[in-house]
Order: sequence, then C-alpha cells, then structure tokens
Amino acid sequence: MKQPIFHLAIPIKNITDAKAFYVNGLGCEVGRETEQAVILNFYGHQVVAHVTNEELIPQKGIYPRHFGMIFPTQKEWETIWQRATSKQLQFYQNAKHRFPGELTEHRTFFLQDPFYNLLEFKHYSYPEAIFGGQELTAVGDRTH
Repeated sequence: MKQPIFHLAIPIKNITDAKAFYVNGLGCEVGRETEQAVILNFYGHQVVAHVTNEELIPQKGIYPRHFGMIFPTQKEWETIWQRATSKQLQFYQNAKHRFPGELTEHRTFFLQDPFYNLLEFKHYSYPEAIFGGQELTAVGDRTH
C-alpha cells in the first residue's frame, strides 16, 4: 500500500502572493490553479490555498494553529532554513535548538506567509520523538 498523502486547505487573499511565497520562496510546485484556488505540492503533500474575502487576522503566538514539515536529517532542515533566509521570507520565530539532551531535542524555525498562516520546519535529533515518548508530559512549549 502506498503511503497516504496529507491534505490541508488554507486561506489566502490572492494567488499571486501565495505563489510568490510558496513557489518562489519555498520551492513548492503548482498543481491545478483557478482564480479562486491553487494546489501546491508541499514536499509531497497537498496544500490547497483558497482565496477568501474574510478578514485574515494574525495569531498571537504559534498556538493553537500552525503547520509545516519535519525533515529526516539536519542537513535537509538546514537547506530549507538557508532557502527561507536567502529568499527573505518572513520569519515568525528564528531558528533555535530546543530541549538539548532530551528525547524531544530538535531544531526549529517558524515562517509566516503573507496571509498570517504560520509554518514550522523542524528536525528531531531522535526520530522516536516524533510519535514516541508517551511517558513524557510536555508537548510544545512548557508555557503557552
């Protein structure tokens, strides 16, 4: 059986700015496109950006909503961080090394697209931390 592909729909104000961020900035490929939506190949997963007339409001912090990718190697994580930096994408949180020495040790940074969608890119030092570590009580920041 093939691995399922994750699908996510996000709000945007216009296709042009969405493509500038996701295609030119992050290197995503465009699938189908209309005046109201664009399908993006987001590292092998489907993100559909839908134009909305509703007001888009910035979040006050990374919780409760963000999405992104967990890269299998630190080198791949560094590559996307370097790309985001060189393309001058808007960082919501700069790169940091979290929980060093713990099972949940990881590198992370957050971007904000032009429509206030927050994206996290991370790499765990210990792959079992992605779904394992049920005995641990912390999820996310220790305070939020």
